[in-house]
Amino acid sequence: MRLLSRFFIVVVLVQIAFSASCLAKDAEPPTIFLDKSPRIVAYQLGRLNDERLLLVPRSTDDKKYIPVYEAIVGRPAMAAGIRDEAFQALAKLKDSSVAAEMLATITNSKRKTADEMRLVDLLTGLMLKRPAAELTALQPVLSEVAGDDDPVLGSIALAGLITAGDTAAARSIAKSDAEATVALLAAIRKLPNKKLKVAQRDYAVDQLESADSLEVKLAAIDALSRIPADQGDTYQRLITQVDDPAARFAACRGLMRLPPSVFQADSSLKAAEALVAFAEVTPAAERTTDAFIDAMQLVDRLLTKIPPQQSRALRSRLREVTVRVVKIGTVEEEMRYDVPYFAVEAGRPVQILLENHDLMPHNLVITQPGALKGVAMAGLAAGPQGTGGLPYVPDSPNVIAASEMVAPDSATRITLTAPSEPGEYPYVCTFPQHWYRMYGVMVVVDDLDAWNQNPVEPANPLGSTRSFVQAWTLEDFAGSFDSDLRGRSPEIGEKVFNEASCVGCHKINNVGGAVGPELTDTYTKWKSDHLGILREILVPSHKIDSKYAMQIILTVDGKTLSGIVVDENDDTVTLLTNPEAKEPVIILQDDIEVIKRSATSMMPKALMDQYSQDEVLDLMAYLKSVDEAKEK
Repeated sequence: MRLLSRFFIVVVLVQIAFSASCLAKDAEPPTIFLDKSPRIVAYQLGRLNDERLLLVPRSTDDKKYIPVYEAIVGRPAMAAGIRDEAFQALAKLKDSSVAAEMLATITNSKRKTADEMRLVDLLTGLMLKRPAAELTALQPVLSEVAGDDDPVLGSIALAGLITAGDTAAARSIAKSDAEATVALLAAIRKLPNKKLKVAQRDYAVDQLESADSLEVKLAAIDALSRIPADQGDTYQRLITQVDDPAARFAACRGLMRLPPSVFQADSSLKAAEALVAFAEVTPAAERTTDAFIDAMQLVDRLLTKIPPQQSRALRSRLREVTVRVVKIGTVEEEMRYDVPYFAVEAGRPVQILLENHDLMPHNLVITQPGALKGVAMAGLAAGPQGTGGLPYVPDSPNVIAASEMVAPDSATRITLTAPSEPGEYPYVCTFPQHWYRMYGVMVVVDDLDAWNQNPVEPANPLGSTRSFVQAWTLEDFAGSFDSDLRGRSPEIGEKVFNEASCVGCHKINNVGGAVGPELTDTYTKWKSDHLGILREILVPSHKIDSKYAMQIILTVDGKTLSGIVVDENDDTVTLLTNPEAKEPVIILQDDIEVIKRSATSMMPKALMDQYSQDEVLDLMAYLKSVDEAKEK
């Protein structure tokens, strides 16, 4: 009965949202009575979906529009550019600062859903990157919030005090009780740069050594593992905690954050022996918990540091009690897995745990060597119905194993026996267009322990020789446009456009995909604003045209679909799931459990991180050249 009631509530909410969305098409702004009480105004604005909310008139000339801007900044799915505009407006209307308005939004957040928590994390990061003067002016408010009983808000405020330069005040507040100490240790991971984090290392070490409560000890372990300095010393401190049942799991997670280069053979052997013994006495029902899997991930790391004979013996004992698990996550907004390759032993069972931390659905399909692109293309043809209930998974002998499509903030497992033939077996997300970037390699070897002593990175399954160059920001290109791109190579830029898979979603001169905007007249539309165009390339979620906003749909039978809504009415939703689909997908509204607009662009960020600064500028020269050619 409870599930049925929930279903009807969700359907009603969905129908209301769709009705509002339909009304938005005629661009008539909703009637909102801003002269009513704050509670009534908030109720009126709260009933609008994001698209309708953005149609409400707003201006920085009258304080009556403050509730409209406050409603905008509190919506998790708002594009970054719109949110930035709203914060600037609030700062002007209230004679405050953007940092102050961000803090107010954070403190007023409900934090009940994953989206709301994600918004708080986003705003925290943005607030801590505001100019120092804004944070300094906020110190009294930050001190007040830091003393709040809410540990999340306390941690955010303490991070603000440290970033503002008042570490002494933050540590003074942290002395009040164990909860405040934990909050300060948790604040370390929020600090916006390496220098600030490193400055807190002595404090984290002191808390680990003198902790008089388990909560403080665990928080100190977590904080210390996230500080990018003296990591060899951090390893020595954390490896000793593996023997402590109360601190074991925190230590395992912390050690996995450290680079493999700091691990030492003798201590790795001792810790591996302790963890294998722990696994042997762990009840079977507890061997699938996240904590246990994290501990076994560390065992895998430790076994690479000890001689093959000893590692084989320990691995043999582990096989008696548990299947080896390889954990693979997705990187938010970057359309890639966080594990580029892993090794397994031929003919042995292995389980892959796929955790989706991104805002769009992903799967993982293991293919025969050399079959990645073919399987991806066949998956596109299989469509959202797929094979055996697995969307975009083809019925093909080249598919070794495949997962379901995993919704955001969800996980799934694939259990398989590794192929008997050693080789490099690609894995890929077969959701349309994702295969360009989202892939890795399962390396099958005869002797895993021998391979671990001399691991060899597999070849890129698509033949790319590109590697990470830099996480580019707008600031890196300061002064790059003084010459108006004269001397740049549009020919190289065109190659970058094709190689970076831009052509899969964008048309230039009627050639390319249709999921993203047409780019032929980019420079005309942007009035030759180089930085504005570069922002669209480097930060694609900064401003999302409503026509290309990604919608995520969860059906009542558990399927997840995402794409662009091209039409909707009282009975159906028409969804363009990929640029190469011959026909869009039509979904009955009665089959929809929930639908939500994503604040993340379908275009992944970090597309340019494998290209040099010159190549990025050449890409812009190419966009400029096709626009100029059109005008001739």
